[in-house]
Amino acid sequence: MCKKLSENYEKALEKWEKMTITSDPMFGMVMQNKEICLELINRALPHLKATQIVQLTTQKDINVVAGRRVRYDVYVQDEDGNIIVIEMQVADRQNLPYRLRYYQEQIDHGLLLPGKDYRDLSLHPTYVIMFCDFDYFGYGWARYVFEMACTRNHQLKLGDQRTVVIFNALAKEFTKDEQPIKNFLALMRNQVDNKSKFITKIQDEIVKIKQEPERRRGFMKFELDLMDARREGREEGELKAEEKGKQKLVKFLSSQKTAPSEIVAALVNVYQMSEKAAQEYVTEHVKTPK
Repeated sequence: MCKKLSENYEKALEKWEKMTITSDPMFGMVMQNKEICLELINRALPHLKATQIVQLTTQKDINVVAGRRVRYDVYVQDEDGNIIVIEMQVADRQNLPYRLRYYQEQIDHGLLLPGKDYRDLSLHPTYVIMFCDFDYFGYGWARYVFEMACTRNHQLKLGDQRTVVIFNALAKEFTKDEQPIKNFLALMRNQVDNKSKFITKIQDEIVKIKQEPERRRGFMKFELDLMDARREGREEGELKAEEKGKQKLVKFLSSQKTAPSEIVAALVNVYQMSEKAAQEYVTEHVKTPK
């Protein structure tokens, strides 16, 4: 037992030490530095020319109806009321457009309070930025920008002030407007531009975070508890026991206030469930906070 605990500790520690900017926990912790976050936003959305972050929340958990919640890696409001959600996406789950559709809906759900007029949304243009370590659309472009437009006349915009920007870290060619984000996309592939002050600042922040005992302890505890939950689930064996294992895993992750979308991902990874089956299981077993 002690040997197993030691092995798990070493695995968790190794995972902590190897985390890069593309690791969800590390990306969120780095973005807590407002100076870095603001510069990344301005490199991704240069036309905004944001000068101040009014609100910054990492791992922002949004409660919604029907037992589903969404957790944003980074949620920002700038001085002009713009809402910017930033996500780091490494695995291509073949559902990016639908995930973005759901994200956009939940942003508006959180902005439009009961009794408010729909026109109040005009005060908060929304931008969802996805940094992907894959080229979802396959054109090789570094940046894909989407806004609602008329199919008959693409110059006619709906004007709902919603914008989706998807970056492809695998891009080889960059336009003049995409140059500011080029070295960050390279960093996602572990190619460090030592001449860039911005990239150096990010790398220094990662080193600083990894040296902070509090953050390391919090990460290690979560990882070790998760390993225990997985082990207990797997050791149950066969169908009836596997159900108990799923329940234990879901119960543990729920106790950690983990977003349902992440619990679904855990069920898919640990028990090889289909995403649909995992979503139905979470809907049935996770209680929505009142």
